[in-house]
Amino acid sequence: MSTIVAGRRTRLRRAGFYLVVTLVMVPFLAVFAYMLSTSFKPALAITSGDFRWLFAPTLDNYRAVFAENPFARYAVNSMIVALGSTTIGLVIGLPAAFVIARYRAPKLALTILSARVTPGITFLIPWFILFSQLRMIDTYQALIYTHLLQNLPLMIFLMISFFEEVPDELIESARVDGATVQRAFWSVVLPLARGGIAAAAILGFIFSWNHFMFSVVLAGNSTRTLPVAVFNFMSYGSVNWGAITAAATVMTLPVILLALTVQRHIIRGLAIGAVKG
Repeated sequence: MSTIVAGRRTRLRRAGFYLVVTLVMVPFLAVFAYMLSTSFKPALAITSGDFRWLFAPTLDNYRAVFAENPFARYAVNSMIVALGSTTIGLVIGLPAAFVIARYRAPKLALTILSARVTPGITFLIPWFILFSQLRMIDTYQALIYTHLLQNLPLMIFLMISFFEEVPDELIESARVDGATVQRAFWSVVLPLARGGIAAAAILGFIFSWNHFMFSVVLAGNSTRTLPVAVFNFMSYGSVNWGAITAAATVMTLPVILLALTVQRHIIRGLAIGAVKG
């Protein structure tokens, strides 16, 4: 009897879990479905105010996105900036996170994290003045540095949790065998924390890919990224909703595919960060 009751409780908990997941996901999926369907609607169907799921689809909005704008170049710009900020963030953030975890400096970790939770608008004017003086407006370097300001604290804080999981005995054993701290970091710690490295890299890439505020001010015609390109379909007199939804769909799909491909690393990274943090 107890086995039957336990089985029922397990099934109820599982059903409750999936119910909560469904309730959380439905609003997000509904918004994405609405955006996707609108991207295939003709202009009159969008502006008529009579919403319908069934309509004659058209590719005019996507043609407008790629024909009237160098959208492929914007995608390349976003890729360069996202990969640049993610790579530099890992190069700087991994050793920093290891030192903080190794020497148990939680106050330093919280100080670094404060840069991530501080509103980005706080840094926008100083960045603009600095890069204007250095003549770095409309350069990849300026965008990478500003995106790094948001990505680096997140990467450090996330990786601290993974490095804290590495037993100190393994590091001390490597030191006894003659390895330096740097050698132990590269040969022992990093291989054990590769799941966390993947999670930090993926999240950093996604945040940089979607970043808008710094890019809209510091980017120019040659370095304009996808979020800014989508925003440019809005003008003072009108809003091209069809083109906006088509451009947003093109911009969102790569991130969704990336997240689905590596969701195991993201979930594990966030779960460990929540437990250890």
